[in-house]
Amino acid sequence: MVRTQQRRPRVVIVGSGFGGLFAAKSLRRADVDVLLIAKTNHHLFQPLLYQVATGILSEGSIAPATREILRRQSNAEVQLGEVIDVDVDGRTVTSWTPEGPRTTPYDSLIVAAGSRPSYFGNDRFAEHAPGLKSIDDALELRGRILSAFEFAELEPSPDLVEQWLTFVIVGAGPTGVELAGQISELARHTLRGDFRHINPAGARVILVDAAPRILGTFDEQLATKAMTKLSSLGVELLLDSAVVDVDGEGLTVSRPDGEERRIRARTVIWAAGVAASTLGKHLADQVGIDVDRAGRVPVEPDCSLPGHPEIFVVGDMMGAGLPGVAQVAMQSGTYAASVIAARAAGRPDPAPFRYHDKGSMATISRFSAVASIGRLRVAGFVAWLMWLFVHLLYLIGFKQRLTTLLHWCISFLGRGRSERVVTRQQVVARRALDTMPPHQTGRPDRRTLPRRRDT
Repeated sequence: MVRTQQRRPRVVIVGSGFGGLFAAKSLRRADVDVLLIAKTNHHLFQPLLYQVATGILSEGSIAPATREILRRQSNAEVQLGEVIDVDVDGRTVTSWTPEGPRTTPYDSLIVAAGSRPSYFGNDRFAEHAPGLKSIDDALELRGRILSAFEFAELEPSPDLVEQWLTFVIVGAGPTGVELAGQISELARHTLRGDFRHINPAGARVILVDAAPRILGTFDEQLATKAMTKLSSLGVELLLDSAVVDVDGEGLTVSRPDGEERRIRARTVIWAAGVAASTLGKHLADQVGIDVDRAGRVPVEPDCSLPGHPEIFVVGDMMGAGLPGVAQVAMQSGTYAASVIAARAAGRPDPAPFRYHDKGSMATISRFSAVASIGRLRVAGFVAWLMWLFVHLLYLIGFKQRLTTLLHWCISFLGRGRSERVVTRQQVVARRALDTMPPHQTGRPDRRTLPRRRDT
């Protein structure tokens, strides 16, 4: 009698961010086969992305190759591709690869496709106000920021010099605050003495937000201290001001009383909000539920899609009333993996998912940060040391930790920036790609490969 070997359950994970990677690693001892599909070949440590954009870190320091991370996990496979369709009834995932579409069946699915910049219905702003969600975004912003000083050096007109040396960050959350502080330090310290016709220290850095204060998720006392520190760095705070238009020469903001103000600036950075991956709405439409305003999917207490216990939605994509931070993605990805592992072993499902808030931190400048951990509220140098330790702890890979530490020594002890190389390709590639047909860019053609139930 010949015995047939029973196939192990296949778990497909969409996305190599915190949610997807932590889910994959948590399944290393489970009796399942794991396939992680992602549109990039790396895991991005997004909390430090702003340091790539401002010349402190190289992209490799915060983005180790996913294959390298999982190479010792024998039950895990990595596949490059952009997921363009999920058939929840047929239990298949279709991804776009350089060779064309590829369809993969699954027994369990973890969707951890993350988020994207949200322009609140004004997507036209993206052309002149790029966001910061990927390595490509960070390299483009680095090119724009450093090139602005170069172009100002060439410009004979004082008015145009002022435009080139005005940097506007839209959104006063942690990312916006961190960008504003680092651009200010770049201009006032790193670039001092490097130019002959302009004074980089005269650059204007303006932080714009529609809210009445910065760092809205932090304690008001910490936010006030952060505002004081930013002001001491020369950062201008323009609060209670909503952006109503952005073009190649600046932006227009509107005050609560209806007054509009024009700010002339050649560099505008969007850090005002995020929305879940469009895969969220794609899933929700198939099961007849609505996503929230940010495109997040309502989930069951075990992070599963209603009516489909085999599909889990984690991280920035799940509408569970939780903040869009890395810890939520890590914990929900790990939890979803624990449910799958329990089912594969014939054990009962674990208790419903419960998020454990480990606090929030944001740097303002060299030697200055704010931290909120439980009831603890810390600002200044001590908070900055805590921030350094936590981020080094969560960076994946010894090489990444070592190179990051060395770069920090250069930037924070010596005020230098080791990553100041920019190329024209970095600055123009995104807009050039947007004008090219899909077959020339390697992107999926939505006209010939629509998602099911797309409208």
